[in-house]
Amino acid sequence: MKKVVEHKKLWELSPVWDTLTPEEKLWLDSRVQIVRFSKNALIHSEGDCADCVWVLITGKVRIYKEGVGQRAQIIRLLKAHDFFGFRAVIAGDTYTSCASAFEPCEVYQIHGEDFMKLLRENNLFCYQFLRVLATDLAVAEIQTINLTQKHIRGRLAESLLTMRKKYGYDEDGCTLALYISREDLANMSNMTTNNAIRTLSQFAQEGLVSVDGRKIKVLDEEGLKHISRLG
Repeated sequence: MKKVVEHKKLWELSPVWDTLTPEEKLWLDSRVQIVRFSKNALIHSEGDCADCVWVLITGKVRIYKEGVGQRAQIIRLLKAHDFFGFRAVIAGDTYTSCASAFEPCEVYQIHGEDFMKLLRENNLFCYQFLRVLATDLAVAEIQTINLTQKHIRGRLAESLLTMRKKYGYDEDGCTLALYISREDLANMSNMTTNNAIRTLSQFAQEGLVSVDGRKIKVLDEEGLKHISRLG
């Protein structure tokens, strides 16, 4: 017999969705879908019609843009309970970035028309999403400075700290809970893969990290913060 997996309700994942009225929760619960994606599967592409808002239930997701020569630039990392795709839906635009799964994941898929109905009819829900948009804008401004003004070492240190802040550590308290390829690490840090490999090796030689395949263990978090601040 196939095991039935119970999921938290949408409004149990984030306080933003808990602003819905009991009637709105019942209505939305009858309309959302749960979609599963395998590792590295594409959730949506840049230029696709923005017809859905997505809420991550389990797993990890990368948001990225295709650059020159099809080189990807990772612009956001998402963890369970984060939501994405809403900016394009609100703007009536196409998706301006791609989303794919770092690892097998499950997401709630909310039709754009349903999402917009809730925004129009529930002022508190709309206000909470305005706050999320404002926060995302501030983060994007900081990231732009980090990726354009910091040197290679500063950018890589910032990426490692971002991974730690977003996903934390494994049970050992020092191994980053995201096993990332060198290519993805380079795409986060706005550098070539070779530069990411070389700089990560320097960090290992300096005792800041240790590396075992895709596992990165942070040995000196304060040292990484110092490098990131120096830029």
